[in-house]
This record gives sequence, structure tokens and C-alpha cells, in this order.
Amino acid sequence: MFRSIALAALVAATPAAARDVPFNQGWQFHRDGAAFDPARAEPVTLPHTARIEPRIVNDQWQGDAWYAKTFDAPADWQGQTVLLRFEAAMNVADVWVNGTKVTTHLGGFLPFTIDLTPHLTLGAANEIRVKLDNRDNAITGPKPLEQLDFNTYGGLYRGVRLIVKPPVHLTDEMLADRVAVGGLFVTYPAVSADAATIAIAADVANAGTAAAQASVTHRLYDGERLVAEARTTTPLAPGATARNDQRIELASPRLWSPRNPNLYRLVTTVEAGGSTDTTETRIGIRTLAITREGFSINGEAMFLRGVNRHQEYPYVGYAISPQADYRDAKAIKEAGFDYVRLSHYPHSPAFMAAADELGLVLIDAIPGWQFVNPDPAFRAQVMRTCRDMIRRDRNHASVIAWECSLNESAMPKDMVADFHRIVHEEYPGNQAWSAGWQNDGYDIFLQARQHRMQHYETPDVPYVVSEYGDWEYYAQNAGFAQDSWGDLKEEARTSRQALGAGEARLLQQAINVQEAHDDNLSTPAFADGYWAMFDYNRGYADDLEHSGVMSLERLPKFAWHFFRSQRSASERSDLYDSGPMVAIASYWTATSNPVVRVFSNADEIELRLNGRSLGRTPPTRDRIGKRLASPPFLFNVGGFAPGALEAIAYIGGVEVARDRVDTPGAATGYCVAIDDAGVPVGSRDLVFLRAHLRDTAGRPVPTHNARFAFTAPQGWELVGDTSAQSEGGIASVLIRAPDSPSAPSSFAARPIGSALTSLGPCTG
Repeated sequence: MFRSIALAALVAATPAAARDVPFNQGWQFHRDGAAFDPARAEPVTLPHTARIEPRIVNDQWQGDAWYAKTFDAPADWQGQTVLLRFEAAMNVADVWVNGTKVTTHLGGFLPFTIDLTPHLTLGAANEIRVKLDNRDNAITGPKPLEQLDFNTYGGLYRGVRLIVKPPVHLTDEMLADRVAVGGLFVTYPAVSADAATIAIAADVANAGTAAAQASVTHRLYDGERLVAEARTTTPLAPGATARNDQRIELASPRLWSPRNPNLYRLVTTVEAGGSTDTTETRIGIRTLAITREGFSINGEAMFLRGVNRHQEYPYVGYAISPQADYRDAKAIKEAGFDYVRLSHYPHSPAFMAAADELGLVLIDAIPGWQFVNPDPAFRAQVMRTCRDMIRRDRNHASVIAWECSLNESAMPKDMVADFHRIVHEEYPGNQAWSAGWQNDGYDIFLQARQHRMQHYETPDVPYVVSEYGDWEYYAQNAGFAQDSWGDLKEEARTSRQALGAGEARLLQQAINVQEAHDDNLSTPAFADGYWAMFDYNRGYADDLEHSGVMSLERLPKFAWHFFRSQRSASERSDLYDSGPMVAIASYWTATSNPVVRVFSNADEIELRLNGRSLGRTPPTRDRIGKRLASPPFLFNVGGFAPGALEAIAYIGGVEVARDRVDTPGAATGYCVAIDDAGVPVGSRDLVFLRAHLRDTAGRPVPTHNARFAFTAPQGWELVGDTSAQSEGGIASVLIRAPDSPSAPSSFAARPIGSALTSLGPCTG
């Protein structure tokens, strides 16, 4: 599927304005130096990372990074408002316009906007220069890198937008700095299956020299069909800003939920003096209830099975494409999760939009990790970050709570009180919840099972198991079934298992996950979040943190299939793989466990070995699976016999799914494929090029290790390492698509030090 991506999620990530000028191309960049030096600079396109890092980042670059861009400001911009919006810049940004310094922005995870209007020379070339400093910063946090559990990377790693607006326009929510408005703020005072009230606060400015009557029109579309409209006028004196409040009453609304993520398009037009400013916002109509008794959306009670995500990609860090963000969200949903904790910082607008579209519930978090600075400047910065995060993300249907909290940090009580107050100032009404690490002062208590010997104390507020499944097994301070594998070596007990660690260790990770998730269901929590979705790099360690249910290169482990099995077979979507599933957690070799574990959301499983039935059974509800939605199915095969294991899943006596695992032979060949994960490749997209090991019969060989050197397809670019070691029978490198991608004419991988035969492109 190689065509320009046109996902609605990505459109929503960059709302339409009066005129958006393409601004991600044509930048010049270099690292280090007291000033920008054109002689040292190289051309780059945003998003951009300050340095391509190694796969295992044991010495992340920190220092000054310089960016510059020259652009024409046409004379017809006279009288217009010209805004420059940086979606993120790591970490302290100084910006000059035509040689004049116009701002310093602190913090690398959220947008900031500059009004360029007074600084431009119209009818001429203009220059933007940006200096970024991503060194440790005690005011922005989250912690010195060498003590931090994740990497922060650097550069202009998200896009930059140049927006030209007429004198009377909708304000930018980051620049306006107005509590509970600024830009557009959409809430839902009344919601039912029969009717919904949509309240829309629009912040309208008059940058002109004459008084104006601003006509503000909101049109609500269901797809392309106009379903409702509202219009009023607001008088504006020169230089004034005013809030325009309107309501839309909608009959029989299609409500948003994780199982039915229905979205509407809200098109807002501000008109005055013959000019218009138009913004499109995707909204989801829903009403939440979060109490000590649980979570419900639109009156439907739900337990939110979830996961934590770091947004890192290999080599490029945070500088990933919008399509790659969408693939991450899709992989999370396909894994059976409905909830994501955005650990430990605000994630990209593209990921937020993908969550809206796919039906992922989010807890949005400010940067923080085991660090509190008593300096008043630090306190002011984290409070500012809380406000900015809410202003950026408040219109996303996916966000249910605001983690304005410094993760795993002993915050003073008055700091907690200020965080809680800001959440409710920025999002007034009964549909906002503050969430935090401490069980005192927040609406929701984020309790980490893996960091406390005692699983929980009876909470006074709603409760989420924010992290589980990793540290307690790594540190051996929890995990109630650990006496059952007391003879295992420490590294074999942990949930930190690389994709290439082998069948036994990947099974151990899946057992740990099962036990911990089952135990979470015994608590009053309304949600839990496994640590973590993807393997990731850490600032303080010289290895990968391998607790992910997918590898750093986004390949699934057995634990990924376990979580898939917890989603109901009745839930189906055209946007991601769903419905009935079955997966055999075995490579079926001579060293395989004779007790075969099968994950499925079906009623019964029949297991066959070389065509012979080994029985048909319901799931096994043992002591670490008694509360699960779908416990694993266990079959004691008695001993190994080479051949084919086949699992057949039944619901109501009817076959609904099959999975097959064949005993692999020796690896003799390999095929090569670009993995777009079912998401069409877009301009300058990042995808993985993979070499898959095969035996003489064409079967996958997950037990063999080989190293490959890769050649990028014509017009494509290898990013980072040009060679890779296989894990679980697959070697992966990262490649970047050209500006106008099409199906590549050729790509190649060459085995290093082994005589494997190329089978060409992978099929099937």
C-alpha cells in the first residue's frame, strides 16, 4: 500500500487555517557553535533529530543545535497576522527573526507560537534562526539524563507551521494564554443517546486598526453531511480579544467510545470585512463518569485494559513521521488495549489524533521522573506545562484525565494542590479529572503495582494501576507465583526479555504479564497499564529496557498475543485487526515446553499435532488466570514430535479462527519486505525493512540468528545502522521514504558470514 497517506487522524493533527504555508522543508542545520554558521550547515527537513543515535543509546548527544530557514513574505501579507508555531523543540529554544531575538521557550514537549507580524519585512526574504539546548536543565526537568529512565533526544523533532490569518481571526491557544478558552474549546454539558449539547467557546481577536463585527459560524459534519449549524456575531474593538460562546443541540448523536470511536468534523469560520479564518476540529461526543466504583463512558461501565508508551523510535528518537505515530496507536489497539498512559510527557499531535480515530483512552502527562526542584522557577515551569498541555489537548475525545504530576516524585502538598487547581481552572465543569502519583489531593490515584510491596491501600478516590508487570519481577519484590519458578536464574524470571531471548523466556514474560494483570482485576482499579508497549532506551543504562510486548522495531512477543486474547471476540473494526483470534505461544522445537500455551478469545480450542487431535478444551482458569476475560488454553502434549501444531478456535461450536506453527528446519534462505503495518506509506515516512529467515520449505525460523547488510530501495534512505542481527528470525533496519513514495522497484539484504539464499520479496 504505497500511496500518499490521507488518514483523517493526520489531517486533524494540523487543523486548517486561513492559509497554512508549508514550512517543514528548506531548513539548514548544524550542531554546536556559538552562532549559526551557514558554511557548516546541511539541508534538513522536519521532523528532524539533532543526531542519528545508535540503536542502543549509551551516550546521547547533548549540546547546542542550530536551525535556520529563509522564506519570502509576500507584500499581500500586509494587514494580516502571521504566526509561527513550533509543535516541539528540545529543550530550551531561542528564536531570532531577521537578526532580532524574539523569544526564549522552556520545555521540549509542547508547542509554542510566535506572532511574526511585527518582525517581518514584507515583499522580501526573511530569516528564522533557532538555537536549541537539550542539555540537562534543572528548571524544565525531568531529570539529568544520566539518571533518567528514558531519553529525551533533541532537535526540531515535530513540525513547524507558518499560519497567515486575516486581522479578525480565531486565536492560537498557545499564544493567547487565556484560561479555559484561547483558540477553540469544545465541551459537552449534556449527553445521552437521544440528544447532546455541544458547547463551543471561540476566542476571537481583532488585530486590525478598525472596529469589527466578527461573525462566528460553527458547522458540524458527520463525514461529509452537515448535521448542525450555529452562528452569532461578536463586536471587537481594535486590538481586542473576546470570547464567543455558542451551543449546538444535536439529536440522536453518534457517541464516541473505545468500542465505537465516532467522530464529527467541526468547521469553525470567523468572518469580518470580507475575510475569513477557517479551522477544522475533529470532536468525539461522550460523557464520562469516574468514581470509586469504576469508569463508565456514555453510561457503559468498562474496565480499561491498558499500557504505557514511550514515543521513541530507533536511531531518530522522537523525530518520527505522523504515519509512524499512527502505526504505534494501531499496534496498541490491535494488542487488545483500550487505554494508554502517555508516559512520561505529552506525546505528538499525530498520536493524539490517531487515538481519537482508533478508540484509545488516554491519560495525558507532563514531563516528570523522580525529580522535584525546590526552585520557584521550576515550580512555575511545571505549572505552565500543565496549563499548556491541557490547552493543546482538551478537544481530544481520547483524553480522560490530566496527569499534572511529577512521576514517582515526592511532591509537596501545596504543589499537588496547585496542580489539581490548574486542571479544574483550565477545564471547568464535571468532565475533568486530575491524576497523580500521590494518594492525596488528586481526583485519581495512579498507583504503580511494580513499585510497592503492598499492591494497594484502599483508596479514597478512583484508582488506576499506572504501571505493572516489569519492575516487580525484575527486582523480585512482588509477583505472587514466583515460588513456582524458584530454580530459574534471575534473568530468566524477569519480564525484560528481548524478542531474540528464546521461547522459554518469552513464555516467562507472558506468564508474568498474565499473573500481574489477573491480580490487578482483584483491586478496585478501573484501569491498568502494563509497563511497557515497546522496548526503549534509557539515559542511565547501556542496554535496552526489554519489558515491551513489542520490540523496539515493533515486532510482537508472546505477551502481545496474550493481551490480544483479552479483547472480546465480538469487538470488530475496519481500522485494525480485531474479532476472534488464536495464537500458539510456541516455536515447536525439540526444546519447546511440552505444555503448549494457546492464547485465544474463543470458547474452546482444539489442538492438533500433525493432523491428530490432542483434544478440545475450554480455557484453563488456574490461580493466575481465574479473573481474566480469556485465560490461556493449556495442552500437555506429553513430548515433542516434529511437525505441525494447529490450534482451531470455536465459539458456540463454530470454528472462528486458526493458527499453525511448524517445526522449523535449518535456515537456508530469506525473503525481504517493507513493513507498513497496514498503514499506507506517506511522504518521508519511516518504516522498517525486514529480512525474514526461512527453511527449505519456506517456513519461518525464529530460532536462528543471522546478520544482514541492507541496501535501501531506489530513492529511499537507510536511517541509522545499515546492518542488523535477526531477533526471532527477523532482522530489521529503519528506512525513510522519498517525498513521493511508490512501490520500490528493488531492495536487498545480504547475509553476513552465512550462506543463505535470497528468496526475493516476501509473499503471503
